[in-house]
This record gives sequence, C-alpha cells and structure tokens, in this order.
Amino acid sequence: MATLSAITIYPIKSCGGIALAQADIGPLGLARDRHWMLADAHGQFLTQRTHPEMACITPRFEADALVLSAPGMPELRLAAGGQDGAAVRVQVWKDTVTALDQGEEAGAWFTGFLKTPARLVRFSPAEERVCNPRWTGEHHAATQFSDGYPLLVIGQSSLDDLNARLAAKGAPALPMNRFRPNLVIDGLEAYEEDFVDTISLDDGAGGEVLLKLVKPCARCPVPGIDQATGRTDAQWPNEPLDTLAAYRANPRVDGGLTFGQNAIVIDGQGGQIRVGQACGWELNF
Repeated sequence: MATLSAITIYPIKSCGGIALAQADIGPLGLARDRHWMLADAHGQFLTQRTHPEMACITPRFEADALVLSAPGMPELRLAAGGQDGAAVRVQVWKDTVTALDQGEEAGAWFTGFLKTPARLVRFSPAEERVCNPRWTGEHHAATQFSDGYPLLVIGQSSLDDLNARLAAKGAPALPMNRFRPNLVIDGLEAYEEDFVDTISLDDGAGGEVLLKLVKPCARCPVPGIDQATGRTDAQWPNEPLDTLAAYRANPRVDGGLTFGQNAIVIDGQGGQIRVGQACGWELNF
C-alpha cells in the first residue's frame, strides 16, 4: 500500500520549506505554496541557483503573519493575508506576470541578507500563469511562482535507491529536502512515479483529490546545496548530479537528469490531504 508520507510547502520560491501534517489543495496546488518570490532590480526571479544562501531563509506562519528569519538578521513579520502592494512586472523563466510588491521594509531585509538588490513580491489574484499544455494535454492547469507546475511528487524509494548509489561511492546520503518536493509517497518502487499517471487521495469530506503526474522534473544543481547551511559539500561538490548522470538522463526532457514528477490537480480542488493517508495510483501504460 502506498501512503502520503510528507507534505511540504515553500511559501517563498527557493527559500525554506514548512512541513505540514495536512494541507488544503486547490487548482494551484497546496495553499500558500510559492505564493511569494524574490526578484532583482530588473524583475528577474532569484533562486538558489545563483543565491544558495536563500536556503537559509526560514518561513513560518503565525496567525495572519508570515514570519521570516535568516542568520544574522532580525525577524521580519509580514501580512500573510490580503493582496496589497504596487503592481510590478516580474519574470519567471519565460513567463512575465504582474505581481504585488511587498514594500520597502521587506525589500531592505532581503537586500541586506542577500547583499544584492531584492524585492519580495506576491502572486496577484488577477494573474493566471498557465502551465505548458504540451505536458498537461487536455487539462487546463495554472501555477503561481513554481518553476512550471503546481506540485512536485517524489517516491521515498527513489531517494533510498539514490542514497544507496551514493553510499557505494563513499558519498554521504542526502535528505529529501535537497529535492524540495511538495508530496512524498512511500510504498512505490524506486522511480515508479515515472510511470504513474494519476494519484488519488481522500479529500477528507467523502470525495477524492486526483493528481495527474505530467512531466519529469529535470534537476539543476540545487540538490547539491545543503538546505540548512546554503553550502555545497566541498568533498562532493557535484553530487548528486554526477551519480544521477549515470542512470537518469531522460530523452523526454532533452536528456535532463530527472528525479521526481511534476503534477497538476485535476479533481477534488478545495479538498484537504493528510500525512499518513493511503494513496491510490494508476499507471500510464
């Protein structure tokens, strides 16, 4: 039997995550996931790819506040609700969208920590950022500030297999947070998520949440960054990509090294999912 073993949201794109016991799920994925983002002075999105110290920015929610902490910085407390802010244009990969700037205090805080001009923006409710229909097919799907799709799903056995391969060469095991999934599924075979078409979950109200796995996730160097320190391992600076290169090049994404599957919500929007609940799944062949 497969079970949902972890739920994580990342309120600010490429910053720290928050592990949840249960989460509301809608057409844009998990509530408050990648709802905020950092942008430079030109509106270009910032991530750990160029600013690995972003991993050390830790969010939490307290009542109606988003509270942020980072090494050497005072806590920053911002309104989590509402949709205030000046409209600004920002770039996320090939998409340009209107976002809501979160003000001078937030901008100064992030600029001070990252040592580069940075603005915090939140996704505007007036925007719709549509996922690539090449991968979603007949299903219309949208996302906020994720790389391209509302959810990332990884099977626990896939990480176990990767860690066994790392151990065989003397490299340290990696925690799941290196890969920044939203949902972790226990009970699948290693990499079986590559062949899963849909995952079904009880929505907590007698219905069903149905997720469709649509695109393999090609990995960048971010899994090499320790999410607690924002640093790479000096002895193993190119892991896990070196190990993945031996067996995870995927022609479906032009030879990218894939680990995990991007997913969309195709039914059960407005439901709630919970850690420990059973998962059903259908294979795509």
